[in-house]
Amino acid sequence: MIEVIGVKKYYGTTATGLENESVAISKGEIVGILGENGSGKTTLLKAIMGLCELNEGKVLIEGKPVKKMYGKMAFITCEGSFFPWMKPLEYGEFLSNTVPGFDMDKYTRFLKYFELDMKQKIKNFSHGQKTKLEIAAGLCRGAEYILMDEPFTGKDMFTRRDFLKLMISSLKGNETILIATHLADEIENFIDRVIILRHGRIRADLQMDEIRMSDRDLKSVLMEITGYREDNYKRIFTMRQ
Repeated sequence: MIEVIGVKKYYGTTATGLENESVAISKGEIVGILGENGSGKTTLLKAIMGLCELNEGKVLIEGKPVKKMYGKMAFITCEGSFFPWMKPLEYGEFLSNTVPGFDMDKYTRFLKYFELDMKQKIKNFSHGQKTKLEIAAGLCRGAEYILMDEPFTGKDMFTRRDFLKLMISSLKGNETILIATHLADEIENFIDRVIILRHGRIRADLQMDEIRMSDRDLKSVLMEITGYREDNYKRIFTMRQ
């Protein structure tokens, strides 16, 4: 279980990352983390991974501090956690030597599937290629807790669909997965539960079965929580000069 307990995170004196939030995520759940830019999605994932210093509160993984559980965790981020001066296979060899559960054979197959140049240094990859490398490395760690921050960034529609299929097929069934994304449509049929953040607060925490039983979809729930109106752009044409 992941337990986020009374977590506060501020940036400077005014910007709020998270405002006294608590949530528990059970083992084996697949959870979507949704919200607008600046809503706290990345802060929540970084807090769970122990990658940011909290102003208040704590995070426990299986009842233990995060730093004692790193071996069971993987963080797939659009910012990248690789070493840019390495080539893909060199990075894989590094992970093989430092991450006990890393699957080098699967990693190599992912590199070939994503058509990544084995001879080129990672720093010369495009943004989309770096994201694919990050995904390949993250999914091959053998982690029980997989956190993904905007994993679809830089990918076209077909690559996003293939990525979800690859991820589903590579899971063992006991993994706990958190996916922070803007693309509600992409994950709607993949997740068990959705947490919607706004201005650093958890505004909704729903099981997907609840949403389906209410004859709604994830997009409509997100629009309702954030107050977004699809025709809002028309206001610009009615404003006085």
